Amino acid sequence: LTQELYVNGVDQGHLTGIRVPSYDGPLTDVTSVYMSCNGGPNPLNTPYPTTIIDVPAGASVTAEWHHTLAGLDPSDSEDPIAKGHNGPIMAYLAKVDSALQTDTTGLKWFKIWEDGLGSDGRWAVERMIDAKGKVTFTVPTCIPSGNYFLRVELIALHAASSYPGAQFYMECAQINITGGGSASPATVSFPGAYAGMH
Repeated sequence: LTQELYVNGVDQGHLTGIRVPSYDGPLTDVTSVYMSCNGGPNPLNTPYPTTIIDVPAGASVTAEWHHTLAGLDPSDSEDPIAKGHNGPIMAYLAKVDSALQTDTTGLKWFKIWEDGLGSDGRWAVERMIDAKGKVTFTVPTCIPSGNYFLRVELIALHAASSYPGAQFYMECAQINITGGGSASPATVSFPGAYAGMH
């Protein structure tokens, strides 16, 4: 569960500005409306957060994952996630009128970062486990200023030999980008970006 953000190294607070579910299970149906920001079988905690996190364009952002909403737990052998849940980790943004809006359907998402299978044969998830649940990426300087949902996603591929086997874990943070540019990147939809079978 993504449950904490750091902006240029500054901790924004545990569960601050992030829509988190009460259960840490995956989504496996790529056609689900909950593919945007989680929910459904993993009900989101309500009321939603009222904090919008300011993120300067070009900032370094760290997302911190843990097995439960209790945060770092050295006694939990599956924190931040059970070993073997290997796969990529990605970050997407979707421009919104207000990052406090409740509706996350129909949004247009664009990827700003990804980490997959390294040349050493190790996956992004393994590197995240080594870093005690943290992944760090840069918000591009060209992104227009304004409110966004930041969607950080982990895809566990250990059971992905047949559909629905891949496990999708994602949460959305409520952010406000400042000092941005004027880029207009290509977008995808969730659901829609992934197909269950080829």
